[in-house]
Amino acid sequence: MASETARHSVDNSSDKRLRQHSLKIALIVGDLSESGAGRWGGGVRPFLLTQALQQLGHQVTILGFRPTEEPALPSTDTLPIIQFPRCQYPQMLGSTWRLLRQLDADILYAYKPKPTSFGVGLWKKLVTRWPLILDIDDWEMSWFGGEAWQYQPNFKQLLRDVLKSDGGLRQPEHPFYLKQMERLIHRADAVTVHTQFLQHRFGGTYVPNGKDTTLFDPARYDPAQTRQQYGLSDYWIIMFPGAPRPYKGLEDVLAALDILQDERLRLVIVGGSPYDNYDQKLLEKGRRWIIQLPKTPYEDMPALISAADLIIVPQRETSAAQAQFPLKLTDGMAMAKPILSSRVGDIPEIMGDTGYLVDPGCPEQIADKIQEIFQNLELACAKGLKARERCIKLYSVDSMSVRLSKVIDSLGYSS
Repeated sequence: MASETARHSVDNSSDKRLRQHSLKIALIVGDLSESGAGRWGGGVRPFLLTQALQQLGHQVTILGFRPTEEPALPSTDTLPIIQFPRCQYPQMLGSTWRLLRQLDADILYAYKPKPTSFGVGLWKKLVTRWPLILDIDDWEMSWFGGEAWQYQPNFKQLLRDVLKSDGGLRQPEHPFYLKQMERLIHRADAVTVHTQFLQHRFGGTYVPNGKDTTLFDPARYDPAQTRQQYGLSDYWIIMFPGAPRPYKGLEDVLAALDILQDERLRLVIVGGSPYDNYDQKLLEKGRRWIIQLPKTPYEDMPALISAADLIIVPQRETSAAQAQFPLKLTDGMAMAKPILSSRVGDIPEIMGDTGYLVDPGCPEQIADKIQEIFQNLELACAKGLKARERCIKLYSVDSMSVRLSKVIDSLGYSS
């Protein structure tokens, strides 16, 4: 172990600090399930980080946990993924130990401040002194009431949480553990965040999500063909290419469509929710307006988005929404689509003057903007072209690589 520590420690050795060749980076992901980082394949944060790091010439391996009842994510020579069973404590400790034994890297990169990622990275860093970067793409405690959440069980409740097979403290992502992880963020050698909300809260380097603007290039796709393929040719398509959740404001869009009463309009939802039955609630509220398309592989998403007339991202004003960078926003920007979104979090700054904004939770404003966009579609499409230019400049994988390069340099490496 001593020799391993010496090999990986960041010290004053000039050959290590001036090193130019490829680094081995282990990206630790706590949840590779279909409702976690595995839900959109190459389109979510860990895979974007991997792509950006690979563009810098580094060797990246993803290591993480996935439920045994789900098929393993495909691992390739260009994208190696090592997966271990995701289960409850105490069995999870065995999976964690197996992952720790597989870790071999110049740099550890933990995705999310969770015990199954950051906690694993901290333990390996303690033993080996390898540098550890933490990526924060969400405020995990926002799902549990934020700073107001407290764990104050009585003795019987504590016993139940520890001893029962479904006890709360047997869950690796119980908020008690998440809160402890937040208190240890300062132990990371570097922190990357993808929104200014998170930067203000946790510090770190701003590394917004990048889009593969070569894959997401409207010149490569035929919108008319895709419309015909999915039976969309007879409608004006307002598309939400993401996973519906209450804070994402789709009920406001349905209310806006009820106001407009225009039978040419349809809200197309791609993939549905991997979390719960919220899709059914939306259908009950607005079946008349909704066309739901099946889950689509990441590499096929650009063709599907090409069929849209308008991309809509109607976030509501919640702490969860403020902390997030909606990937569907840059989906639409890269594909040069008109975009209608709400003034929440980083969205106004991401879009600049290239899209349309409304106040959160305002169906009347959404209705007015939809009407304005379709009455002036040429102007809206011109904004879409400007949005693609902005995406290439500020929110591409290339721009993500530049920011990550500086983070790696800060650790004493030259990327």
